[in-house]
Amino acid sequence: MWELLRPAVAAPARGRGRALGSALREAVREGLLAPGTRLPSTRDLAADLGVSRGLVTEAYEQLTAEGYLRSGRGAGTWVGGAARAGRPRARDRAPRRRGATVDFSPGSPDLSMFPRAGWASAYRGALADLPHDTLGYPDPRGTPRLRTALAELLTRRRGVVADPERLLVCSGVTQAVTLLGFVLHARGERAVGVEDPGSPEQGALFASAGVRSVPLPLDEEGLAPGPLTDSGVRCAVTTPAHQFPLGIAYSARRRARLLDWARAVDGLLVEDDYDGDFRYDRSPVGALQGLDPERVAYTGSVSKSLAPGLRIGWLLPPARLADELVERKRTMDLGNPSLDQEALARFVESGAYERQLRRCGRAYRERRDTLVAALTECFPGARVTGISAGLHVIAALPRRYGPEARLLARAGEAGIVVRPLSVYGSAGTRAAAGDGGPVRLVFGYAHLTPARIVTGVRGLAEAVTRDD
Repeated sequence: MWELLRPAVAAPARGRGRALGSALREAVREGLLAPGTRLPSTRDLAADLGVSRGLVTEAYEQLTAEGYLRSGRGAGTWVGGAARAGRPRARDRAPRRRGATVDFSPGSPDLSMFPRAGWASAYRGALADLPHDTLGYPDPRGTPRLRTALAELLTRRRGVVADPERLLVCSGVTQAVTLLGFVLHARGERAVGVEDPGSPEQGALFASAGVRSVPLPLDEEGLAPGPLTDSGVRCAVTTPAHQFPLGIAYSARRRARLLDWARAVDGLLVEDDYDGDFRYDRSPVGALQGLDPERVAYTGSVSKSLAPGLRIGWLLPPARLADELVERKRTMDLGNPSLDQEALARFVESGAYERQLRRCGRAYRERRDTLVAALTECFPGARVTGISAGLHVIAALPRRYGPEARLLARAGEAGIVVRPLSVYGSAGTRAAAGDGGPVRLVFGYAHLTPARIVTGVRGLAEAVTRDD
C-alpha cells in the first residue's frame, strides 16, 4: 500500500508535503484505504518513506481537518467514514447505437471523411494569427471574420440574402431554433406549426421555450396551405429544399403560397436548410429565404458537411427579430468559442469547405445509388420516393414484407437497425401508417460504405423473408 505514496515523496522538496497529502487523500477516495483502517504512526510512516516526521504529521493533520482521517490522543490515526470510496467515472451519453451489424439510422454523415489535415491547418493558422483580444468574450453574433465568410458562402451557394451584421453563429440548428422559440414566446406567440411527419426534435426545442408545436400535414408539394391557415399559428418550421423525412422538394408554387400566408398573418417561416448542399440530379434549389428575407428565418450548420461534434451553425433572422435574438444569445452563452470560429472562417475562405462539399457529394451520391440498387434487387416491388438528395431515402416495401412490427422485430434480431417513417409523425400520422399498406422505412446511407449498404439490405431481406 505504501508503495503508492513513494512517487509523492519523490516530488521536489517544496511540494513534497502537498504531494503526500494528495496521495493519501486519493487513496481514501479510491477505497484503497477503507474506513476504519488504522494508519501507521507518524514516526513509522516517515521511516518507511524516508521523509521527515514533520512532513507526515502535517499531512495527517490536514486530512484530519478535512474529514478524511480521525484521530484521538494516544489512540492513533484512522481512516474516517466521511469520504465516499471510489472515484466517479464519466459516462459517455452520446447518442450512439452500439452492437448493430448495420445501422441505417438517418441523419449521420460519414465522420471518417472529416478533413483532419485541412482542419488542422486552418486551426494552426488561426491560432498563430489570432489577435490577443479575440480570445476575450466574443461578439455574441460570432466573430466578424466568420460571419463575413459565411454570408458570402451562403449567398453564393444557397441564394440567401445574407447580411453579416444580421447573421448569428450558433451551436448548430438546435440552438438557432431554441433562440427563436424564446424570442417568439417573449413576443406572445404560444404555438408554432411543424411539418408532420418531420424532425422529432423541433417540438422538444420549442417546448423548452414554452411554445407548443402544432403538427401540420404535407402533400406532394410541401406543407399543405389549408391546414396551415386553419391552425391559427403565425410561425411554421419548414425544410423546403429536402423535406425531412419524406424527401420531397417544395414546389415553386407552394413556396409562393407559404410566403403569401406569412405576409397575410404578419408571420414567420423558419427554414431549416439541414442538407441543402447535397443534391445529386441537378443543382440545389435556392433557399426560400432569398425570396423574402423579412418573412423567413434561415438556419443551417456544418453538421452534415463536416461533423456534428463541431457544434457550429448559423441563423439569419428578419431584421425585426435580430436585436432580441442577439441579446438572448448573449445571456445564453456569451458567444461561441472564438478559436473554432476563426478556424472555420479560414477553412471557408481557402475554398477547402466547398472542396469538402464536393467530395462528400460524390461519395454520398454513389452510396445512394448503391442503396437504391440493393433495395430493388432484394425487395422486388419496393419503391424509393423523394428527390435524389441528402443523406437518406424513403423506401416503400410491398405489404407482403409487413406488418411493420414484425419486420422491425426481425430486423432487430438480425442486428439491422432501420427506422419506420411512422416514428417521425404525430399520433394521427402513425395511425394512418398502420392501415395495412406498404411498409415505409427511412434508410440513412451517408455514414455507410457501399459494401456495408449491400450487406445491410441483403441481411434485412433474409431476416424478413425467412420461414418461422
